[in-house]
Amino acid sequence: MSLRLPSERDGNELPMNHDINVTPFIDVMLVLLIIFMVAAPLATVSVPVDLPASAAKPQPAPEDPLYLTLQNDLTLTLGDDLTVERDQLANALKKRLPDPEQRLFLRADQSVSYGDIMDVMNVLARAGYLKVALVGLERVGEQAP
Repeated sequence: MSLRLPSERDGNELPMNHDINVTPFIDVMLVLLIIFMVAAPLATVSVPVDLPASAAKPQPAPEDPLYLTLQNDLTLTLGDDLTVERDQLANALKKRLPDPEQRLFLRADQSVSYGDIMDVMNVLARAGYLKVALVGLERVGEQAP
């Protein structure tokens, strides 16, 4: 490969290069790609959770559902009348709902913390009741997605 230096007859002008130099563009794109690859997982680390109320179409309830209610003072009520201690919940459930395959409906006061609800669900799971439906209020006038 030879290099031609400008001579006096060419003047001081270099020959025009009509090709686009894409090297700086590629460098910038690779740097941006690396930045987004590193920053994207960090953006979802501390996302606050604000769970909405359900607007789903309610499922039909069985003929005689059994409700377990967790009140705001953390007392448990089985059905409409039986107040149960947490350690006696498994025995009371076996008397009222002998088939653990039957669905149990869990209602909780809105002020009860998520951890307390999970504690009750863990007691239910240890007792063999795995089909637990969470009961909530239906939003009026909203369509399900």
